[in-house]
Amino acid sequence: MALYKYFQLIQQITRTSPLAPSNKLRLILAIIALLTYKYRSHAIGTRRRDDLIEPKGAIPFFGHMFLMASIPGTKLHDAFVKNYRELGPIWSISLPGIGRIIEGDTPEMVEHVNKTNFGAYEKGKHFTAIYADLLGKGIVLADGEEWKTQRKQTAQVLNVKLFREYSSEMLYKETQKAIDHLDKAAESGSVVDFQGLMHAFALDSFGSVLFGESLGCMENIGGNVPFADAVSDLLSITSDRVVDPIWRLREAVTKVGTKVRQNKVVLRQYIHRIIAKHREQDWSDSDKKKDLLMLFIEATDSEGKPYSDQLIVDIMLNLVVGGRDTTAEGISWMMYLLHRESSDPAILKTLLTEVDEVLGDDLPTYEAHKKLKFAEACLYETLRMFPALPRNMRRCMQDDIFPDGTKIYAGDYFTWSPYTMGRSERIWGPDVETFKPSRWLAGEKSASLSKFNPFHFGPRQCVGQGFAILQAVTIMALILKNFEVTLVEPGKLPAYGVGTTLPMADGLPIRVARRTREVLDKA
Repeated sequence: MALYKYFQLIQQITRTSPLAPSNKLRLILAIIALLTYKYRSHAIGTRRRDDLIEPKGAIPFFGHMFLMASIPGTKLHDAFVKNYRELGPIWSISLPGIGRIIEGDTPEMVEHVNKTNFGAYEKGKHFTAIYADLLGKGIVLADGEEWKTQRKQTAQVLNVKLFREYSSEMLYKETQKAIDHLDKAAESGSVVDFQGLMHAFALDSFGSVLFGESLGCMENIGGNVPFADAVSDLLSITSDRVVDPIWRLREAVTKVGTKVRQNKVVLRQYIHRIIAKHREQDWSDSDKKKDLLMLFIEATDSEGKPYSDQLIVDIMLNLVVGGRDTTAEGISWMMYLLHRESSDPAILKTLLTEVDEVLGDDLPTYEAHKKLKFAEACLYETLRMFPALPRNMRRCMQDDIFPDGTKIYAGDYFTWSPYTMGRSERIWGPDVETFKPSRWLAGEKSASLSKFNPFHFGPRQCVGQGFAILQAVTIMALILKNFEVTLVEPGKLPAYGVGTTLPMADGLPIRVARRTREVLDKA
């Protein structure tokens, strides 16, 4: 926008100035030289910040745009770790059309933005524009009063005892489908893409819990499931937008824009159909268990008015999309860490012992999963090393000063990387590269949420955190109770895929065998 204004100025001089042509040219060249000097090291429209460390590679007018564009999406997170180690935990870049971005990977800065001065920051228009086609006006993108209202209502619904019991029941039904799928693989000796199975499991689980009907993904892995395919497509497209400043133009001149519109229709028509179906049913029986969708249909906002169907659609999509990849990929990375070649076998043995003692011969109840303390510790340690959301961003709405004295101005963006922080010796100590679930049994979880925030913390802490943990611990415990798992490539770190989350680019190939008592003895 700033560059466009300067072009307008030069155009006005060319057309209307009474100066002789040679003097006009001199004036234009002088303006260009002045602008080149002014924006010699940062993006046009941004403020020069000599007080901030920046990576090398900035060019006039464009700042760090080409430097960032040169980093493959699969290498982006490790590039930020490299900057952390070379530049320190606080550094900055500037990008045209976006502005100044300050990276702050310290617990103090993260806590300041997400809790201490929470009201001075929001998701921002850039973030909202990227994901609006997928998430609409739901809780993930909402700011201000709109966000407060949605969060309050969602938290109330998720904490209803009847809903917790219902969600547990539905979750176990979907878990059994995953067990059946692995049972067939054990019998045939075939390789299973565990991450693909977990993506299907997560979507089916959310379908059952939210809508009262499974999406049928696990019965049709590798096949065509319109809703699941639309979610995957839009997640991929919106992830591409994050690193592409001209995504609007690119989508307008390619088939991608048409694909976005088609997928939006698929997702929204599906949920509108289920809303209509719910409204037609008789829910007067007090013993009839209600899914999350029905609880939202019956809910009212702060003024006592029912939610519009459009907003309910947005809320449901936010819960589905917000939970699918984060849950599936977290479980997949946990399976990798437990079985990789370099892992301590005592960790798996401890986990198997706990699973056998807690579960016995029965399916776990809602209360039983709380006893799987070591399983939960394994999940937390996984999320430290491979966070489901490896990067995060907030837009500063008013001038502010961080605890270390660093200034941030209104319109600037603050970003932090749980992926980078999880690999910091400054934060976690010399054993930071070691998969060590026992650190969470010593009270690390409550020590400082600002240094470990896979579910965020402060007012925006994930409202579905409890269900996500239940989902992950339940499926992992039941798989390990029933199967011996072997990675096809136990000595290889899976390559990262491109996305807002942290997927494995080629999935996680595993083989499974029906577990016997000898498996525990060998572990």
